Amino acid sequence: MIFTTGGIKGGSGKTTLATNLAVYLSSKGRDVLFVDADDQGSAHEFSVQREAAMEGKAGFTLIRLSDKSVRTEILKLLGKFDDVVIDTGGRDTASQRAALSITDVYLVPFYPRSLDVWTLEPVENLVAEMQVGNPKLHAFSFINRADPKGGDNREVSELLKESEHLTYLDTPLINRKAFANAITYGLGIFELKPSDEKASSEFLALYNALFNVLKIKPY
Repeated sequence: MIFTTGGIKGGSGKTTLATNLAVYLSSKGRDVLFVDADDQGSAHEFSVQREAAMEGKAGFTLIRLSDKSVRTEILKLLGKFDDVVIDTGGRDTASQRAALSITDVYLVPFYPRSLDVWTLEPVENLVAEMQVGNPKLHAFSFINRADPKGGDNREVSELLKESEHLTYLDTPLINRKAFANAITYGLGIFELKPSDEKASSEFLALYNALFNVLKIKPY
């Protein structure tokens, strides 16, 4: 399966999601191709840290691609991997569009603030446009870096639920320091020591909710 994390605004936590997804899938015995299609190269930097932390055994294969090569090169490699995780930039770029042209699952995190929510309509338009050429594309939204308390999460969730083009996953990831710490050390959230059980449980709930909607047994 091909997973893409993206959106059209930076800072929403898409790379955090992509890194945890790649690590988690590989921990389940899946052969994962992790594609850094973001000019910032954050996924690549994560992989460098991970190889150092894991003594050269990242658990996945990472490559960097951009523009049309995101589509052409992945199509060449598909038969060699169980899953592909693509991390794209927080803008409507040629790289993100190339990824969406072959993607099965598009995951778009939203930070519960007005500047992020205002991007919902452009994201919906992007998804609708890409689904014309790729009818298998299934887009999902969820709240990332959510507030532990307060009404912002609820207000944003109600808006996301109304979308006709993105399925809302009501499994937010709370704004926890553990997520930042894990990515800094090249680890998945469930590998961090000392562990943060709440953060790990939130990621797993999001993962299971996704597969439940897809009607696929989680790996």
